Amino acid sequence: MKSPADNAFMRFSPKAVGIGAAVITVLVWASFIVIARASAGHTLNPFDLAFVRIVGAGAVLLPLGWWLVRREGLAGWLGLSPLPFRLTALAGLFGGLLYAMLAYPGFFYAPAAHASVLMPGSLPLWTTLLAAILLGTHITPARGLGLLFIVAGDLLVGGASLLKAFDGGEVWKGDLLFVSAGVCWSVYSVLVRRHALDPVKATVAITVFAFFAFVPAYGLLALLQLVPSRLADAPAGELLFQMAFQGVGSVVISGITFTKMIQYFGPVRSTMITALVPGLSALGAVIFLGELMSWNLLAGLAMVTMGIVFGVSVTIRPQNQPAR
Repeated sequence: MKSPADNAFMRFSPKAVGIGAAVITVLVWASFIVIARASAGHTLNPFDLAFVRIVGAGAVLLPLGWWLVRREGLAGWLGLSPLPFRLTALAGLFGGLLYAMLAYPGFFYAPAAHASVLMPGSLPLWTTLLAAILLGTHITPARGLGLLFIVAGDLLVGGASLLKAFDGGEVWKGDLLFVSAGVCWSVYSVLVRRHALDPVKATVAITVFAFFAFVPAYGLLALLQLVPSRLADAPAGELLFQMAFQGVGSVVISGITFTKMIQYFGPVRSTMITALVPGLSALGAVIFLGELMSWNLLAGLAMVTMGIVFGVSVTIRPQNQPAR
């Protein structure tokens, strides 16, 4: 039975759906990086942000999951996830819980421009390696050249901060967290392709797992003041905004569009396309956050852009041709 998203997407051609999903995903991801970095200067701490992200997404997706399980007669986990427990746990661990718990702390150490290059910028590398191992995906020469450029861009940015770690700096901590978050999202990307997961069901599943694995425990610890939470100190407007953007925007909307993009382009080409995010979000960081662009950041962005040219433009094919 078709999901609500599938019924809506049926009005358009597969190509239009794939391209539209890619555009929405890139714009939301770029905005996520700028807003998450700006949020580091406000009230909530990293795990508070993860908490409100999951709560915001859960407010929309848990009722949807309950409806899907009953409408389709699924034996879903807890009657809320439309996927079996094993898939729910795997997808939810990497695409929901770990991603949020690694990405948000990174913004408290490193600037948005570093996140721009190291988080979405590292996706093609990890996804290509995982897809080759788990899916038997062939790495073409053009894609390999694109990956080399993207990796070089990552090293120009992350390598510089790692060297500064010997001087007592902390930016490298954020860089490592960003790369780790990228690895987690790559695992989720390959799981989506390997199991041909429906966009809505996959997004519901990762939210159900993250919600029950994190929200009750963290909420109780915060209430008992056993963790350094600032949820009680945050203005209502900040909490509502973060729930709406981090939860509904970054999880619900981009989660569905990213999964739909994978269905059309495949996991490797999809994460190549998201390499557009670094340039857009770095530019947004300069405009909205007043961040400065050092030579290594500019060079890293240039290398990632070259990776897009070689890795995407010559390899994208419609889904009805074999994904490589």
